[in-house]
Amino acid sequence: MKVVRCVAALALVATPSFAQGVSDVHRPHYHYAPAENWMNDPNGLLYYEGEYHLFYQYNPYGDRWGHMSWGHAVSRDLIRWQELPVAIPEADVMAFSGSAVLDWNDSSGFGKNGKPPLVALYTGYNPVTKIQAQYVAYSNDRGRTWNRYGDKPVLDISSTAFRDPKVFWYAPGKRWVMVVVLATENKVAIYTSGDLKQWSKASEFGPAGARSRSWECPDLFELPVEGHPDESRWVLSIDLDQDAIGGGSGVQYFVGNFDGARFTLDPSWGQQPVWADYGADFYAAASWNDIPQQDGRRIWIGWANDWRYAQAVPTWPSRGLMSSPRTVTLRKTTEGYRIAQAPVKEVETLRHDHVSAKDVRLAANPVNLPIKGGAVELQLDIDTGTADQIVVALTDEKGFQTLIGINPSIDELFLDRTRSGPAFHDAFPDRHTAPIKIQNGRAKLRILVDESLVEIYADDGETTLTDRFFRGGGQLRWTAQARNGSAIMRSVDAWQMKASPNNPG
Repeated sequence: MKVVRCVAALALVATPSFAQGVSDVHRPHYHYAPAENWMNDPNGLLYYEGEYHLFYQYNPYGDRWGHMSWGHAVSRDLIRWQELPVAIPEADVMAFSGSAVLDWNDSSGFGKNGKPPLVALYTGYNPVTKIQAQYVAYSNDRGRTWNRYGDKPVLDISSTAFRDPKVFWYAPGKRWVMVVVLATENKVAIYTSGDLKQWSKASEFGPAGARSRSWECPDLFELPVEGHPDESRWVLSIDLDQDAIGGGSGVQYFVGNFDGARFTLDPSWGQQPVWADYGADFYAAASWNDIPQQDGRRIWIGWANDWRYAQAVPTWPSRGLMSSPRTVTLRKTTEGYRIAQAPVKEVETLRHDHVSAKDVRLAANPVNLPIKGGAVELQLDIDTGTADQIVVALTDEKGFQTLIGINPSIDELFLDRTRSGPAFHDAFPDRHTAPIKIQNGRAKLRILVDESLVEIYADDGETTLTDRFFRGGGQLRWTAQARNGSAIMRSVDAWQMKASPNNPG
């Protein structure tokens, strides 16, 4: 994140009267959002004693970027969250993004009464000097309260663009590893440590793939290759603050090998950027540390927003929400190694009032789908037939529409929000596209909609597209049609989604 960027955006913020007028319509039912105020990047994700911890960039004093601190929520199922008091507040430095680990062997010496401490490493931003450096805080009470280690950072290179440390334990080398960005250089620096307090630089990676004004929020983790039990690869994800595939903020990733000190690209990896999501609203993706081995999942989550208009989105009293937590797996495809994503299975516990239909014939006239409201899960099996385009339209009571569709002739998935609601920022109305594999004229889509957020999963999760939309008001009506030909929805399955306790709906 950059102060200059966020301050410049203040002039674009929607007026409170407009935001208050539509707040109830846009409040998510089952995606995490704080009760009030500004939220951005997920931070410090870890699992400990039955709780998933979700920390995040938070302003305790208002619904715009500033006074950056770590907000905090916990969950036992990744879906139903309890919001807790601010964990790491702004002090002499703002608490920018970072990560947290469970120091099982108390290598840091922060443990108490024989129990391992939770240790957070985060970027402290000095608003006077503009220096960004890495600080340590620790907790001895399951993350409820935190103490900063000393008055100075543990890693400082006197840089104004050195931020977002992701730390994890590298078992083969018996040491801690940190990946952190040299943001404006479009590089990732890798450091190692034996005690989480003293760090030595091991290597750098980049520039590579897509360049931007700033690289941000790196993550590095190992994944087994599906169908190849003795093979694994490392995934390095890096976020771009602008110029990503959706037009603004976004997440790219690389696949390769890691030896505890250096990340090297797999020899099959090409030069073109590979994107984790093709929409405009999946950013700062971060994965959980310390998920039990018997669970075996790699799970990450992203901030469902875009820096171009994040401070202008018409919501109140909170501004910001998270994507669904997603499992991440790795596959060998004809294009090379690719990740696949899916909502965590716990999402399915929110389903109720299932409706289904078979062989829904589509033509030029829109057909009503058996779906109600704006908090739903939808699964479609589409026979594209002779149609040039198949479209699902979400229409509100004021006539605004958000369109989800596929163009079979060019193997394209799209979301069109150019007419989804009243204008609030020039960068918002847009049409986002993604490649999709239409095999034997069939395509399957899984779609999560939550009042102001759409997450589309295609190609069994190899393609995702995440976008916000802000309707003008009232309930949503769902229709489908085929253009320039006919098509058949072989099956339609839809569920209403229960509201989570943190989002009472």
